[in-house]
Amino acid sequence: MQTDAQMRAVVEGGGQRALAAGHGVAVEAGIRRYSSSHTNQQNGQQMGAVANFLAGGVAGAVSKTCTAPLARLTILFQVQGMHSNVATLSKASIWREASRIVYEEGFRAFWKGNLVTIAHRLPYSSINFYAYEHYKQSLQLIPGLDRHRDYMTADVCVRLLGGALAGITAASITYPLDLVRTRLAAQTKTIYYRGISHALCAIYRDEGIRGLYKGLGATLLGVGPSIAISFSVYETLRSHWQLQRPNDSALFLSLACGSISGIASSTVTFPLDLVRRRMQLEGAVGKARVYNSGLFGTFRHIIYTEGFRGLYRGILPEYYKVVPGFGIVFMTYETLKSCLSGRDSDV
Repeated sequence: MQTDAQMRAVVEGGGQRALAAGHGVAVEAGIRRYSSSHTNQQNGQQMGAVANFLAGGVAGAVSKTCTAPLARLTILFQVQGMHSNVATLSKASIWREASRIVYEEGFRAFWKGNLVTIAHRLPYSSINFYAYEHYKQSLQLIPGLDRHRDYMTADVCVRLLGGALAGITAASITYPLDLVRTRLAAQTKTIYYRGISHALCAIYRDEGIRGLYKGLGATLLGVGPSIAISFSVYETLRSHWQLQRPNDSALFLSLACGSISGIASSTVTFPLDLVRRRMQLEGAVGKARVYNSGLFGTFRHIIYTEGFRGLYRGILPEYYKVVPGFGIVFMTYETLKSCLSGRDSDV
């Protein structure tokens, strides 16, 4: 989720509106023009909700597929400390792990778990989208937040709270698919799970319904901070950049600010993502349990056995996929948006 959090933005309308892909919170460049925000939103919906959602979904799937090798490397590094000794961990490197994958599993193994990632995106995004709108409308009825069109603070609170609640809702409902993705991506030479449906059935059979939700607490704990950091860094950088360089391309500006906000959010929330991955694999396929004391006990165990650096195992491939992930999302989204807009206009 960070992950879904860290894919981090889709920019609409030539960079005028960024949708945080991991959590569905909208960051609008015109956020200070509160009295006309409703009209601007209506004027900006040129394709219609369905076409807009389709373009964003396809763009996210294409980006996930293109950056899947880096995503799998991130997962493999994150879970290395569970059953590996210190000597093995000290020899780990991106090039060595990538070479091992090609030699032992074949080149196609870089995309292990990508199909379930794509299958996860549609329900996650749709739930996120509709939940965000519902929560936003409900929050606007609360005294103090009902003046969101007139006051910056109220508007920001509505967006942050709505985005956080929508992210929690979508993550909770679709979490089993995220867990299956981790289990499939973490498999190396020994194949136990043969696909999405087999993994779901096997986990339910071996570990019960609770097994499908291992690590959910770490996911939900990271939703709010991830949205808040992405939102604040994006808006701060964008405002400062526009003051210093008002003639720069809006698309480039959103890409640059979105990438930096994604890196900042990744840096802060990565330990939670790492703990989530390890808890998702806890006791999988009959392996011995490593962490037996919950979320915070897992943090203590990792720090004690691997040091604070252990909490950031795999952060480099995570960084490497942020900028190309953004670029692919922008390119695919804008291309599809132009095609769909042209088709709508012909009708």
